[in-house]
Amino acid sequence: MGASLFRSPAFLVVLFSFISLCLLAEPALGITTRHFKFDVKLQNVTRLCHTKSIVSVNGQFPGPRIVAREGDRLLIKVVNHVQNNISLHWHGIRQLQSGWADGPAYITQCPIQTGRSYLYNFTIVGQRGTLWWHAHISWLRSTLYGPIIILPKRGVPYPFAKPYKEVPIVFGEWFNADPEAIISQALQTGGGPNVSDAYTMNGLPGPLYNCSTKDTYKLKVKPGKTYLLRLINAALNDELFFSIANHTLTVVEADAVYVKPFETETLLIAPGQTTNVLLETKSHYPSATFFMTVRPYVTGEGTFDNSSVVGILEYEKPPKVFRSTKSIKKLPLFKPILPALNDTSFATNFANKLRSLANAQFPANVPQNVDKRFFFTVGLGTRPCQGNQTCQGPNGTMFQASVNNISFVMPTKALLQAHFSGQSKGVYTPNFPTTPLISFNYTGTPPNNTMVSNGTKLVVLPFDTSVELIMQDTSILGAESHPLHLHGFNFFVVGQGFGNFDPNKDPAKFNLVDPIERNTVGVPSGGWVAIRFLADNPGVWFMHCHLEVHTSWGLKMAWIVLDGKLPNQKLLPPPADLPKC
Repeated sequence: MGASLFRSPAFLVVLFSFISLCLLAEPALGITTRHFKFDVKLQNVTRLCHTKSIVSVNGQFPGPRIVAREGDRLLIKVVNHVQNNISLHWHGIRQLQSGWADGPAYITQCPIQTGRSYLYNFTIVGQRGTLWWHAHISWLRSTLYGPIIILPKRGVPYPFAKPYKEVPIVFGEWFNADPEAIISQALQTGGGPNVSDAYTMNGLPGPLYNCSTKDTYKLKVKPGKTYLLRLINAALNDELFFSIANHTLTVVEADAVYVKPFETETLLIAPGQTTNVLLETKSHYPSATFFMTVRPYVTGEGTFDNSSVVGILEYEKPPKVFRSTKSIKKLPLFKPILPALNDTSFATNFANKLRSLANAQFPANVPQNVDKRFFFTVGLGTRPCQGNQTCQGPNGTMFQASVNNISFVMPTKALLQAHFSGQSKGVYTPNFPTTPLISFNYTGTPPNNTMVSNGTKLVVLPFDTSVELIMQDTSILGAESHPLHLHGFNFFVVGQGFGNFDPNKDPAKFNLVDPIERNTVGVPSGGWVAIRFLADNPGVWFMHCHLEVHTSWGLKMAWIVLDGKLPNQKLLPPPADLPKC
């Protein structure tokens, strides 16, 4: 049922502070191994006056946070006590030589079946900051998610002022119905799935929703202090704006990579992305409370959850104020002004402000020379309705999504197992096209034929290949922003623009000095984005849209990176308890 004392925001802040202090007190004894137990089980939770049984980890919603330090080894035992097949992904962790622990179902592992367990075993190499974990099978990540907090190595400070406190804030979506049933029905009918009933902030919908005043996230702060807010967008299908009324935020990190600090009143965060911001509280008690508001950024033609979740920023009262003020309910309440729902100009300007630190301690190792270039179109299309049915997609068809007009067909055997064992026949083919098979005016008048093809095709890269990838949005069924996530790698966003990418003119404007480094990037609505990365991690790596509905429709593909020659350049053998299909 609802949140207990042990799930209250105040208790969690104290617990997180205690764990952080324990980590800071560790001796410098090399690699520390941290053990976690994740019991996946059903838990009754009430939101919007609606009680339902959700799939949870350890009965918590959101799930437990993982707090570790750069260089630590993590052993996370996941035990499946529910009827659903389960797999968990540690979003943004590089998984160097440990691709078996990445987690996407049927890509790096078969899912964990009912009554079975799997020990995820990986080391955090060269990363620090905010990441997150979530289910990576069907739509189970609607309730299976939680923060990953990676502190710097002991004795290494942040490249910004040390905060007074650190507070993870996770944005999500709440569905009164079962999300598994929602996507199942959509895939059967060919139409768009029903949208969520609310957005949430640390699992709470807030006072703007029916029956939810008590289910409001409150952040209590002291005047004249600096707080590090670790923001995570765990929503299934929405990019989100975030703002705190009458307060300016300083962005210092994105996707667990430090950035050149800049101030903003509002930020945009896509599903899968994380952003760390510094909140400087007012120097004196303001005798007011302030809304922290989240609402969607929308570019597509389909329906969406046009609502907002708010939390409340409250200042602790000094003793004199406490005696003279009767009730916080009588204090004035300030609300932020957010951009319009479709404000692509704000989205573009915000993305352009993000730059890597690119200094001696945190260099931006952008590949200056490129071995292989790829051009991928990403967007929506259709496929014929089965039999004599009439489906709910465009003109009686079924919605489908694709990369280079290929809608990815999920295999029934894990791709990494097939690759490692040399038994790929019948599982996948290594012939994903490097460019669209048919070129057209990608962002202009859409072609008459909107049908996509299907297949399980992969790109094969030799170890240490430097890659440049252009991802181009298409307007076949309307232009739309697509947050693309690449597993196993960080990449540098060297350029973006609107319209069709021009290979003769646009590369001259690429930023190869201090581009933002991240693991999830939005392909602009009606535009393109250019990324570069070094294929220095052997294994099979998923790439997909982090709008879950688009992934369900097939907007995904995978890369194979072959072993290098040295021992530390080879994928290690699979663990004995790797789940079997």
